[in-house]
Amino acid sequence: MVANMDDKPDKLKEACGIFGVFFQDPEKDVVPLIYYGLLSLQHRGQESAGIAAVYHNTIECRKGMGLVGEVFTPELLSQIKGSAGVGHVRYSTFGTSSIENAQHFVSRFKLGSIAVAHNGTLTNADVVRELLEDAGVGFTSSSDSEVIVNLITKNYKKGLEKALTDTIKFIKGSYALAVLTDDALVGARDPNGLRPLCLGKISGGWILASESCAVDSVGGEVVRDLDPGEVVIINKDQVLSFTFSEKTRRAVCSFEYVYFARPDSVIDGVDVYGARIRAGEILGRESAVAADLVIGVPDSGIPAALGYGKATGTPFGLGIVKSKYVGRTFIAPDQALRERAVSVKHNVIQSEVRDKRVVLIDDSIVRGTTSRRLVSILKKAGAREVHIRVCSPPVRFPCYFGIDTPHRKDLISNGNSVGELCASLGADSLAFISVEGLLESLDSEFRKEGSPGGYCLGCFTGEYPIPVS
Repeated sequence: MVANMDDKPDKLKEACGIFGVFFQDPEKDVVPLIYYGLLSLQHRGQESAGIAAVYHNTIECRKGMGLVGEVFTPELLSQIKGSAGVGHVRYSTFGTSSIENAQHFVSRFKLGSIAVAHNGTLTNADVVRELLEDAGVGFTSSSDSEVIVNLITKNYKKGLEKALTDTIKFIKGSYALAVLTDDALVGARDPNGLRPLCLGKISGGWILASESCAVDSVGGEVVRDLDPGEVVIINKDQVLSFTFSEKTRRAVCSFEYVYFARPDSVIDGVDVYGARIRAGEILGRESAVAADLVIGVPDSGIPAALGYGKATGTPFGLGIVKSKYVGRTFIAPDQALRERAVSVKHNVIQSEVRDKRVVLIDDSIVRGTTSRRLVSILKKAGAREVHIRVCSPPVRFPCYFGIDTPHRKDLISNGNSVGELCASLGADSLAFISVEGLLESLDSEFRKEGSPGGYCLGCFTGEYPIPVS
């Protein structure tokens, strides 16, 4: 029997987003560019936002809880400036959602100052924190990102490059880092490349960003993605690059392509929009059903619905409208208000679905809250049949690398058959893309024929690229 999870948050929650800019001209101000870059990465985190910038060898940071446009009023933006800086948007995956855990973390010490923005999760953060505390290092937050700041600070007397190398070799897990010092901007990516990070160029300077769409948004040009295990140091004279780890298996998070990334981004050579179109085509090939209309759950389900329609000949329609101004449903204080928030977030175009057999394409099913509600409102609007097709395999295992997944017991696909799920959701049929089909949709130079090659599939298969306890 599938438990009722309507009072729980649905969907996997985004990783964080980072955006850094370095200008060679010390009189140019990076803060306006960082503000617009963060707006482009808002989908990666909506809990808090921060900007740190270095001006006359001093790093100043401003941060707050809320969306980028809410935190950074014109008055607050006017308080910071600098020729180099880093911005961050956060969704908490380690540590509580509070201003103490909002990034950046800034450390000022005898040799200078640093600020760190981090996307990912350290799997050994508790162990490292305890070792640092035993050595007399104090912490002001529960965030694993502060562990990174304190490690770099502790090793800084060896020089920036050695401090970075020693720190990165000590930490385990997933991370894309942007580190700001008094005279440099540093980017680093974990040895498996789990979290994305790219290098861009803009007139008179350089950019580090979680996604290529953010580089595009400020008029920059994407140069390339950082390789797994690579560190890039940008200063006024040059861009240095070195690899800090032995070559390991690339394992980019597959959910970046399924759901997290914006469709106009390209990550590690894979066009996100194209991958979603291909996933829909493969779904159509693997699990076609007789229908009059295919619709996608906005926003990430729409490209897959286009691909499904192309593969099966099923007409595509809009069907469902999503309000972009409704907050996450789980912040409502009681069950009745949660259900009302879900109702406001999605609504059906009745004339499009009435008396039709509808295929509903979604990116994933985590708890089933949204899917159950959508089936209900589609049938209430007059749909004769509702068939759910999902362009990711069943999510049966938690993620330990920077995505906020529920406990395993709360994942609706864990321990329940597809038939049981279908009955619980009230759908007429239900099918997921196969793991092989997902890999085919992500076809790129990094994929090895017949093997998972360059992607982390841990939340689907339980096989992780990094050992977890």
